[in-house]
Amino acid sequence: MSSAAVAAASGLGFGLSLIVAIGAQNAFVLRQGINGRHVLAVVVVCATSDIVLIAAGVGGFGVVVESAPEALVVARYAGAAFLIGYAVLAGRRAFGSAALSAESGRATAALGATVATSLALTWLNPHVYLDTVVLLGSFASTYASPDRWFLGAGAMLASVLWFTALGFGARLLGPLFDRPLAWRVLDTVIAAVLLALGLGLLCAG
Repeated sequence: MSSAAVAAASGLGFGLSLIVAIGAQNAFVLRQGINGRHVLAVVVVCATSDIVLIAAGVGGFGVVVESAPEALVVARYAGAAFLIGYAVLAGRRAFGSAALSAESGRATAALGATVATSLALTWLNPHVYLDTVVLLGSFASTYASPDRWFLGAGAMLASVLWFTALGFGARLLGPLFDRPLAWRVLDTVIAAVLLALGLGLLCAG
């Protein structure tokens, strides 16, 4: 196996290890996938954002991020505010007085609002910069050029595969979410995850 193929495989595995985890972004993609609306837009936004961040990390931008910790401080508090706010919205959906139904569960925001939320959940999360840019960038720096770019391509492929599978594969859960209780449980889990992430960012400060 060539060094380029080894680097690409390493990038694929490393990328999946970073992205396959319960987080704000994945929870949002999952819910949109179950809704079955704006899924392509959400997948494209999340995957494209990851590709840009991976390219920045492989290109050495991680060094810049490490040298400007104040930028991460701003991102941390902005991200915490957004995550806690979104957790409150998810909690209201789960415990609101209005009765849940399959149709109300499938109702989604307009395309523009959905794309904006996808962007915010990605770019306001400081862990994205620490993991994708700094950590992946540091790992890629151990490879000589051009192999490091093959590693980056593998990591990019991991993001595309993951978000595509998560967004469109979530439709398989459709029958389960014909029951209102399933939506209530999902939104409760999402609210708990986002609240924990938001408070974690504040505590980290």
